[in-house]
Amino acid sequence: MRKKLLVLIGLIGLVLFLSGCTEIDQEITAESDGIWNKYFVYPLSWVIVKVAEFFHADYGYGLSIVIVTLIIRLILLPLNIKQLKSSKAMQQIQPELQKIREKYSSKDQQTQQKLQQETMELFQKNGVNPLAGCLPIIVQMPILIAFYHAIMRTGALDGHHFLWFQLDQPDPYYILPVLTAGFTFLQQKLMMAGTTTQQNSMMPQMTMMLYIMPFMIGIFAIFFPSALALYWVVGNIFMVLQTLLIKNPMMRNNDAATGGTKK
Repeated sequence: MRKKLLVLIGLIGLVLFLSGCTEIDQEITAESDGIWNKYFVYPLSWVIVKVAEFFHADYGYGLSIVIVTLIIRLILLPLNIKQLKSSKAMQQIQPELQKIREKYSSKDQQTQQKLQQETMELFQKNGVNPLAGCLPIIVQMPILIAFYHAIMRTGALDGHHFLWFQLDQPDPYYILPVLTAGFTFLQQKLMMAGTTTQQNSMMPQMTMMLYIMPFMIGIFAIFFPSALALYWVVGNIFMVLQTLLIKNPMMRNNDAATGGTKK
């Protein structure tokens, strides 16, 4: 599992690099060169500006970020549902997976082949695809990073206010960073809801991300423009509601299937 986490982090880093993170200080325009700028970043920037202009008010750009964030999250909803189902399935088979690992703990080639064989049989028996949980994340990353670029590189956002903050400046009261970290933690916690202590101990990377991810995003939000922190807050609130609406019925269905004997 640790190797899978490292591979996932590496893929995310590769996406960040290929998406042109070095251009973050360059304003996006219709004349910006490159496939990334023309077909990913600029269209999102254009939508943000047009939605803001519809409201004809100083707060229009902040409201536009909220609306466009919700639209993007709704578009990505099917992928997120797939990710939640895959995560739930992996959690359910962790005890059996641990037994197989203990059975074939030897590092010789023959034993490792048997380990892989029985692991794949377990996955097939329960209809689990170990890559299904990673694929939605990989697919979403270019879209979410493009929106991040659109917010950071749209000059029209400069000087506009929304609620108590200025969009192109960090939140002076640190309210957005706290909200960002808090809702990120809550979303991660909800993802782990319904799992036992034993299951969590078998997936240490999830426990690690539970604390590291909120801390990192909260620190970034302190120094980044409030427009980006607003995007994170709205997106995380949506993810919390999505997890509550999707995962809770999944847990109830699982309890009903097992006759309510889960302890």
